[in-house]
Amino acid sequence: MKHFTNHYPQLWDYLYNTRLEQWQTVLPPLIDPILKANTNGNMDRWLPAIKAIKTLPPATQINLNSATITATNSNISTEQLSELKNNLKVLIPWRKGPFLIENIHIDTEWHSDWKWDRILPHLAKLKNRKVLDIGCGSGYHLWRMLGEDAQLAVGVDPSLLSMSQFLAIKHFLGEQLNAYFLPLTLEQLPVITKADEFDTVFSMGVLYHRKSPIDHILDLKKHLQLGGELVLETLVIAEEHGQLLVPDDRYAQMNNVWFLPSVKELIHWVKKCGFKNVRCVDLDQTSTKEQRTTEWMQWNSLENFLDPNDSSKTIEGYPAPLRAVILANK
Repeated sequence: MKHFTNHYPQLWDYLYNTRLEQWQTVLPPLIDPILKANTNGNMDRWLPAIKAIKTLPPATQINLNSATITATNSNISTEQLSELKNNLKVLIPWRKGPFLIENIHIDTEWHSDWKWDRILPHLAKLKNRKVLDIGCGSGYHLWRMLGEDAQLAVGVDPSLLSMSQFLAIKHFLGEQLNAYFLPLTLEQLPVITKADEFDTVFSMGVLYHRKSPIDHILDLKKHLQLGGELVLETLVIAEEHGQLLVPDDRYAQMNNVWFLPSVKELIHWVKKCGFKNVRCVDLDQTSTKEQRTTEWMQWNSLENFLDPNDSSKTIEGYPAPLRAVILANK
């Protein structure tokens, strides 16, 4: 599992003599058993793919500020390019992106760049800030954060497939870049007493999967500095549909959706958790152009989860996905 762990020494070095220095000792006992357990049956496929990817030279040119995260190296041969595409495809489904790696366009399920474009104009500047992204997936937004000159970008996600994708991309973008992936849940992430570790904390597409959304918001708050910014993006319902939707069984074919509040109710939750300056900066109806099936995510996607006769409803008859972005300060 060395390909999964060899980027942590750089993180530990960075944390030395910072408020997060305690992570050097408390994180390895949490992460190592997860990586050594090899409980995911797909790891036997993913590991050889990552090993092969890491034999290729890193990019000589990268772009973290474009909609498509880009890494290129003119020294990659046609044969290597073909092998690289095959190895990247071992890591499907790719859900968050897009990426252009050595002229291979990883057309992910989500146009994550669209979400970023909706959020970025409203954010406090990320320059020199330490940023935490809960539920980071492949890490697309971590790279966009570094593109905005964040000092440190840490992604937290329990998915080892997402970690595999992140490590594959990081190899080409540059191992020296200050972005890291922790294969944990928010609940497992140690809170450093009185450290107030991060300047900005993102939780995007996570809240509606939590059985206790209030606890989730409070857990996010624990990792923020005083005055730090919370970025909370989640599914909501329009005011005309009421205060709160609790799906009977599935919502848009997802069986782990618990609460969809109205924007007014969501703002109330965040205020109740002690945040100030709470506001909704974006409300967007998810389209089948933003979330769709592609060559790199061949399973069913949003189009299959909507009523075929009325796209304003899910296949279960609930209001179709509507996403809000809430910003607030600790």
